[in-house]
Amino acid sequence: MHMVQRAARYALICAGAIVLAACAGQKEPAQKLIADIESTVAAASGEAAKYVPDQLAEVQTKLGVLKASYDKQDYAAVVTGAPAVLGDAQTLATAAAAKKDEVLKALNDDWTGLAASLPADMAAVQARIDALGKKSGKKAAAGVDLDAAKLGLADAGSMWSKAQAAFAAGNLDEAVNTAKSVKAKIVVLAASLKLDLPAAAAA
Repeated sequence: MHMVQRAARYALICAGAIVLAACAGQKEPAQKLIADIESTVAAASGEAAKYVPDQLAEVQTKLGVLKASYDKQDYAAVVTGAPAVLGDAQTLATAAAAKKDEVLKALNDDWTGLAASLPADMAAVQARIDALGKKSGKKAAAGVDLDAAKLGLADAGSMWSKAQAAFAAGNLDEAVNTAKSVKAKIVVLAASLKLDLPAAAAA
């Protein structure tokens, strides 16, 4: 009986040793996989945070789960789950690049339209101010604050110069946003001067 108990106990000890050895054998691969995922995420995080933030957050959450398993010494869970997370991490850079291209194309299209219309719109507003400032335009100028309109147009011109400078510097996002502000100001100015701008400019 004692021999049976000893044999059983020995078997348990052996089994435990095998499990510990197996776990110890998976620790290094698990550690390397986590390090690989971390470096991949770090390399892509700059663009990913800007263009695919949700996707980045999802990968970071999955990485957090793997790290928790590692801390619990559940290296098998890390080794099993890490390849899929590494794959997700490796797609971050590609997804961010694709989204960036899409955003830049839209910004380029916006800039092309604004750059084509705004100079003419501002010239039209200037011509309207000049016309209303003449004696022949006094009647049409009734109720119009020409001085405010002149200041508004000067401000719009200054903003447009900033937009062009931003575009020249390669800051397309700032250039388009500033140009849109100019467009909005010009539309308001035109309305105050009772001037109808082309539909594309007023849209």
